[in-house]
Amino acid sequence: MVWQLLISGLALGAVSSFHCVGMCGPIAFSLPVYYLPAHKKLTGILLYHTGRIFIYASLGVFFGFLGHQFFLAGFQQIFSILLGCTILFILLQTLLNKQLVKLKWVDQFQKWLQKIIGKYLQQKQLSGMIVLGMANGLLPCGMVYLAITGALAASTVSGGVLFMTAFGLGTFPALFVLSYSGSIIGIDARNKMKKAIPYFVATMAVLLILRGLNLNIPMVSPLLNNTIAKTVVCP
Repeated sequence: MVWQLLISGLALGAVSSFHCVGMCGPIAFSLPVYYLPAHKKLTGILLYHTGRIFIYASLGVFFGFLGHQFFLAGFQQIFSILLGCTILFILLQTLLNKQLVKLKWVDQFQKWLQKIIGKYLQQKQLSGMIVLGMANGLLPCGMVYLAITGALAASTVSGGVLFMTAFGLGTFPALFVLSYSGSIIGIDARNKMKKAIPYFVATMAVLLILRGLNLNIPMVSPLLNNTIAKTVVCP
C-alpha cells in the first residue's frame, strides 16, 4: 500500500508538472533569486519548493483524516462517485472558462494569496522564499484538487500525507529546472501539454466514478466492502 501511494503520487505529480510549467511558470520565472550568487540562488529555489511541498503535505493530513472518517462510516462508494462528479464539474468550468458556481470566500482567499505573492516577490529576501512557496501551494489548481482526491481515497492520515508529499516531489524536477535555468520548454510545447491535461483529469474522474459503482471489474471497479466490522465481545 505504501509503495502504491508513493508511486501513484509521484506519477501524478510528474504528469501535473506539465500543467504547472504553463500555469506556475510566471511565478517560477519571477522568483527574486537571479541576482544572487549560485549557492544562494539554489538555496532560495529549494526554500520556495520546500514551502510548496509542505503545504501539500499539510493538505494530506487534513484530507487523509477526512477520508478516514468516510471509510469508517462505510461511505466509500458514494464518496468515490461524488469525487469523480466534482472533478468533472470543475473540469467543465475550466473548459468553458466560466465560473458556474461562485464562492465569494474562494475569490477573496485567492486575492489575499496573490497579495502575499506580490509582496514577497518584491522583497527579494531568501527568508521570504518559503512563505512564497506556501502561498503558491494554496492557490486554486485543478491538479492539486485531483491530488487531494488521492489523499481522500488513501483513507488514512499517513496515507494522505505520503500521497500529497509524493505528488509535490513529482512536480519538483520540472519546476526546479524552470526556476533555476529559465524556460527550457517552448510555448508551443507547453500549450500542447496543457491541452492534454483535461483528458487525463477526465479519465481519472471517470475511474473514480467506476470505482464507486462496484461493478466487480478488476483494477477498474473492484468490489468495495462497506460493511463496518463489529466488535465481538467474548463472554
